[in-house]
Amino acid sequence: MYVLMWSFNMATMRAVQVSRAKGAFELVQRPVPEPGMRDIRLKIEACGVCHSDMFIKEGLFPGIRYPRIPGHEIIGTIDAVGASVKTFRLGQRVGVGWHGGHCFVCDACRRGDFIHCNKEQIAGISYDGGYAEYCVVPQEAAALVPENLDPGNSAPLMCAGVTTFNALRNSGARSGDVVAIQGLGGLGHLGVQFARAMGFHTVAISGSSAKRELAAKLGAHEYVDTSKESPAQALQKWGGAHVILATAPDSKSMQPLIAALGTGGRLVVVGVGTDTLPILPLQLIGATKSISGWPSGTAMDSQDTMNFAALTGIQVMVEKFPLERAAEAYDQMMANKVRFRAVLVM
Repeated sequence: MYVLMWSFNMATMRAVQVSRAKGAFELVQRPVPEPGMRDIRLKIEACGVCHSDMFIKEGLFPGIRYPRIPGHEIIGTIDAVGASVKTFRLGQRVGVGWHGGHCFVCDACRRGDFIHCNKEQIAGISYDGGYAEYCVVPQEAAALVPENLDPGNSAPLMCAGVTTFNALRNSGARSGDVVAIQGLGGLGHLGVQFARAMGFHTVAISGSSAKRELAAKLGAHEYVDTSKESPAQALQKWGGAHVILATAPDSKSMQPLIAALGTGGRLVVVGVGTDTLPILPLQLIGATKSISGWPSGTAMDSQDTMNFAALTGIQVMVEKFPLERAAEAYDQMMANKVRFRAVLVM
């Protein structure tokens, strides 16, 4: 193996790992990993703490091998590359998200549909992720980071950001259409900003009046407080929504949104709820409504997300924690006490 290096190769690194399903987070010393022929190594600057990290912590994702270092909202600087890497060079700042690599040869990949690769790799699940000082990733998982984006403030764009941006730009909505964002948490506060920047008539939907002022600051033209009125009653004032992006992981709050759609409207689900979403066929048939889900995106989708955020001034609201406080950051995130994304900074 031939590896190009530009800095001193530390023998060990600090990392936070989970040794078994439902195990505790452990701050350990691990060998600094070496990149394979088609891999790059990152000196990590920041890594977001995402709700999906519970898959590793709780052992909910099939096939996880322990011990495992979580983390899939990674931004770092390339400090080593494999011999076959030609696209990237030492010193470049790149990000890595949920989609952590693909096989290039399955039917989906041969059609260019890398996000649905039959052998998709996931950063922090298929291999060690970003709760560490270094990580090694396949080169196809890396997205170039604009120079004017701060790593600690922008790491969540690699998951929460690309998920909402990519879902909205592929939703079929056009400038001027009524687009509603359900939920104003980690995903929703970005969804409102992206929707406004894309030129949509942006409506924020939340379960209380407490976030009305925040929604306005984020760019929402309208605010719907579902504790006082139904989303259907509110949105039908504007002819119903062309698209509703459901970001809150609560199936019960999603169900009333079907009636809030206009003719041909589409409910796009990105919030991962665990309960059944009850829908009557007649709710969809009469006005040609539809429901769909949306995954995150490839590295190029993440790169587009960051470029758009840098161009339009979209800001992630974060709370920063040092690596040794990863367990605290995770607990705060799971308890919904972080406003709105927790980020580990190295």
